[in-house]
Amino acid sequence: MSLSAILTEAYNFFRNHISQLAILTVPILFVQVGIQMWLGMEINSADLENPQFGASHMAAMIVLLLVFSVLIASLTLFMEVRSHGHEPSNAMILKTSLSFVPGLLLAGVFSGMAIIAPVMLFAAFGPLWLIGLVMSIYIFARLAYVNFMVVVERLTPLAAIKGSFKFSGPVAFKTLLLLMLYIPFSLIGGTLSSLAESVGLPLMLIVEVIVAFFGLFVNVALFRLYMVSRPNIDEQV
Repeated sequence: MSLSAILTEAYNFFRNHISQLAILTVPILFVQVGIQMWLGMEINSADLENPQFGASHMAAMIVLLLVFSVLIASLTLFMEVRSHGHEPSNAMILKTSLSFVPGLLLAGVFSGMAIIAPVMLFAAFGPLWLIGLVMSIYIFARLAYVNFMVVVERLTPLAAIKGSFKFSGPVAFKTLLLLMLYIPFSLIGGTLSSLAESVGLPLMLIVEVIVAFFGLFVNVALFRLYMVSRPNIDEQV
């Protein structure tokens, strides 16, 4: 299936289910974005010569990872069941998604380490950090389906990472193009946040949540690409 067809189907899915998606994800996004903004303010106000990272910051990071895992699990589960024609309630989706949180957390930690490793290693060699960055972006594209592997295929974290890497080979370029959609969302979000900053924190929070919600479209597009490319998965995992 062409990339334009995938984007069209993802757009139609997002548009047709926008109300239920909003009810399901926006409350979670408010918690996630709120924690991110607080951590950002803490970092900006920290003493650069003697930065302090206390228990409250560690707890916030842990909660942030948990909330993000719940968001991804709920969104993926919603897309899966709707793709099969079922109409579950949001309460049922949230309840079921909790069982996937531990696996998503571990998979996120392992895949995150794999993604950041090249740029961290090559950073020690000065200008070669650019090579590491390219490698990290490529690995990011190859591991873009880890969450789907955990939720849809019910794989363990390590098996999900292996499965995503093998599965994404034939669609790596399309995956990379879809991931690049995050760039305009980030630019728009940054611009709107700058404008909202002059009004106050509540408006900034609302703007950030709205941008994050529409940014979920990238996940929807990736899931559509995943579903149309999925028939050969049993041979690859």
